Amino acid sequence: MKKQLAALLAATAMTAVITLAMVVTSANALFNKNTVDTVNTSSTSVNAAAVSVAVADQATIKQLQDRINEYAQREQQYQQREKQYQQTIQSNQDLVQKASTQVDQIRQLLQALQQRGLITIRDDGAILINGG
Repeated sequence: MKKQLAALLAATAMTAVITLAMVVTSANALFNKNTVDTVNTSSTSVNAAAVSVAVADQATIKQLQDRINEYAQREQQYQQREKQYQQTIQSNQDLVQKASTQVDQIRQLLQALQQRGLITIRDDGAILINGG
């Protein structure tokens, strides 16, 4: 029973402190003389502020649009480069394929000449022409 009574007193004290803080803050806000009365604010200053914000927003929007256009141009340049690189790769692959075909043809020719006894290919890769 003592624990319940202590808990009840602690909860009541905390509630009282929070309530007091809220009342003091509200009273300060209500009676503070250093605030600007929103009803007495001139509409021209509000309009001027709104216009300056709108102009700043327009400038920011323009800068962002310019940056987007710049990035779009870069992307196009990168795509053009990629296309050129792809064409170069394809061209080089074609050259490698032709060279591989030629190497195969040369091997076949050397094997045919060796089988007929016209040449001899040594272990070190040297080719000797047989007299005949």
